[in-house]
Amino acid sequence: MRRTLVRHTIMQLILGLTILLLFAAYSGLIIYYGICWRRIPNSKFKIQKSKVKISIIIPARNEEQNIRACLDSILQQNYPADFFEVIVVDDHSTDNTAAIVLCYETGNIKLISLKDFTNGEQINSYKKKAIETAIDKSTGELIISTDADCIVPPNWLQSIANFYEQTNAALIVMPVKFINKNSGLNIFQSLDFMTLQGITGAAVHKKMLSMCNAANLAYSKKSFYLVDGFKGIDNIASGDDMLLMHKIFEREPDKVLYLKSPEVIVQTQAMPTLKDFFNQRIRWASKADQYKDKRIFWVLFLVYLVNLLLILIPVFSLFNNIQYSIFNIQLSIFCLWLLLLLVKTITELFFLFPVANYFGNLRLLWFFPMAQPFHIIYTVIAGWLGKFGNYQWKGRTVK
Repeated sequence: MRRTLVRHTIMQLILGLTILLLFAAYSGLIIYYGICWRRIPNSKFKIQKSKVKISIIIPARNEEQNIRACLDSILQQNYPADFFEVIVVDDHSTDNTAAIVLCYETGNIKLISLKDFTNGEQINSYKKKAIETAIDKSTGELIISTDADCIVPPNWLQSIANFYEQTNAALIVMPVKFINKNSGLNIFQSLDFMTLQGITGAAVHKKMLSMCNAANLAYSKKSFYLVDGFKGIDNIASGDDMLLMHKIFEREPDKVLYLKSPEVIVQTQAMPTLKDFFNQRIRWASKADQYKDKRIFWVLFLVYLVNLLLILIPVFSLFNNIQYSIFNIQLSIFCLWLLLLLVKTITELFFLFPVANYFGNLRLLWFFPMAQPFHIIYTVIAGWLGKFGNYQWKGRTVK
């Protein structure tokens, strides 16, 4: 009986120590990201003439509600019209997307129909095919990708061109933010996305690549062809941005850079419904095990495990009244869970404050504690389904 009790006590101690170590590792990682974000230099440019020829690529599928505003914002650029072109690739739209693009009579907006290049075949990544096709038809030295539901600032192209000329970058990762609306779902997505954007900047700056976003991404055509484009990753539905970044990083690690400037922040639409939001996040999670750099997998695994524990611990506490002593204070496992949740929230707020300030979204941080439980739940669900489920995207079911 005594031996069983000792064994049970040891197991409790091991469980408690494991949980504390995991949360310490997670908190240390988030604090490190916060420090790295603060150390990214803010790029400031004197607006000067550039002769970089730019090709802007916009894959579009059923975007009649958004494409006009996107193109209008591009045409308002403080950049010579002779030095950039816009290639919209219509991905089998069933609405008026193509007709709207054709209404623009300016010579630097072009429309490509993807169905002319797929020969009616079913492929797993239409977006990669769209980008690849547009690059083959492009005339620019620098490729910039964005999405049809994005709005770009007036000095977007000029700032990117100046940065490209100064650094000779192979690939430039840039910030994206959601257009602010007052709905609860929009606020939650904005907080979540802002967190991802902060980690993106910190990780790219420290050469620990994890994320980027095709809504605001630039790379030289030369670098794209140097790594054979999407060859080897074209069977994966997602990853036209992140997996390409990792391919280029393998060849030119010192030339993958993050551009931190208010002049290049692209705004995009949050998902309109909870179902759309989950499908988007499942799509993003689906490529978690596709990276050759396994450090990224272990970081994602740590994040997933911490969030999973925050769901399991309170359930476990309903059936086990385990007591832990921390600094001579007796805590039940449920109280320990509350303490861990508080530490996670405070640590993430430390990270988010300068990021939110950069994006002009400090007011959203008041909602962060309330959003925390929903963030934990969605992370676990989306992570699981990203690996073992499928999702709907742009009217297509993807496994």
